[in-house]
Amino acid sequence: MIPLKAPASKSVSHRMLIAASLARGVSSVHHALSSADLERTREILHAAGAVLEDTGGGSWRVQGMPHGPEGGKSVPLNCYVGESGTTCRLLAAVLAAGRGSFRIHGVERMHERPIGALTNALSALGARVFFERKEGYPPLVMETEGLSGGNVDMGVDESSQFLSGLLLAAPFCREAVCISLTGKKAVSWPYVGLTLQVLEDFGIGFQVEAKEGETWREAPWRSVRQATPGKLRIRVFPGAYRCGEYHVEGDWSGASYLLAAGAVGRESVLVQGLRADSLQGDRTILDILRAMGADISLREDGIQVSPSKLHGITVDMGACPDLVPTVAMAAAYAEGDTRMENIAHLRIKECDRIAACAAELARAHVPCEEEEGALTVHGLAPDLPDIKEGTVFHTYNDHRIAMAAALLGLGRGQRIVVDDPAVVRKSFPEFWNVWSALS
Repeated sequence: MIPLKAPASKSVSHRMLIAASLARGVSSVHHALSSADLERTREILHAAGAVLEDTGGGSWRVQGMPHGPEGGKSVPLNCYVGESGTTCRLLAAVLAAGRGSFRIHGVERMHERPIGALTNALSALGARVFFERKEGYPPLVMETEGLSGGNVDMGVDESSQFLSGLLLAAPFCREAVCISLTGKKAVSWPYVGLTLQVLEDFGIGFQVEAKEGETWREAPWRSVRQATPGKLRIRVFPGAYRCGEYHVEGDWSGASYLLAAGAVGRESVLVQGLRADSLQGDRTILDILRAMGADISLREDGIQVSPSKLHGITVDMGACPDLVPTVAMAAAYAEGDTRMENIAHLRIKECDRIAACAAELARAHVPCEEEEGALTVHGLAPDLPDIKEGTVFHTYNDHRIAMAAALLGLGRGQRIVVDDPAVVRKSFPEFWNVWSALS
């Protein structure tokens, strides 16, 4: 059995460092992820007035902004998000709750990723947003004197990060904010739960309400596993983030590759550092792997996954889109077809992840079919993916494609070659070192 350590949660690290930076006083955030995305978030928070000091071992001492984010006066504050969608969406809202002018921009791919659902809500609350190129997309300049509060609609068809950003900004509004979910569906809802957990941890008051018939009733927020537009709203009250000492849990998204490795590889793995009761939506990787026939044991010292005979399943991945590359590559080892549905929003991630998964599976001679919002992988079992000598897998500048593709070589004990191994710095910088224990 091979013991492997899960990375720190990227999603929780972003949220906790933002909350600590908005608190009045000094906080300590422990076990935060060190990655390219988090660097962008920390740089912007620092530029807006927070002081973040690296105290070693993933711990940060954070002096919060006494009056909220401060932007430029004559010239907009430069806010470069790189390729981090999380940084872009969460901080666009948080900065709008401050004062001054902010220019938000990133790599070219970031300028192809929509943000209009969020900026429409921010404009309704008093921010002024100017798009430099295409309406509803970065780069943009935002001018603000704080946000008013009141009622606002928020569509989360494209990303739950729009709502999470607005929730983090809401305590700075001049009056309570009531955010009503609109649109046709709510994608990646569990990530909103992570945001609500951070608000609660930092002492922010809020109330989740569900519509029953024509009546709105308060609902315990942990009981909300998914959201229906038109039937759920969140009310956040003005208040100060509470400084203190906080700890970031392990990342189920990053650990998904390690857990899947135990199911499709040649040795059992023991993944350590994860909370079995985590609110992270990607914890569902255990349910998916179990449904495929994986041998999984929850132990006091970690989660053990052992090689097993897998079979294809049909699964709705709308709430856990980051797991699609992992499940797609693991499905290559299954008997029968694995169909992943409700994933159209994956086409506007760091790359078109549906097309990328299909292309890299084909590189290993695994047949699959892509649709606008679905991907079907025709498992090869009892055969294995066939990787010819000299094959180089493409990463599309996408960390999740690179890490998931590594699974394709495990069956034969191969270490695959990718065109940009350093891309994993975005969320799991130590990935290849950890992976070396498997191949």
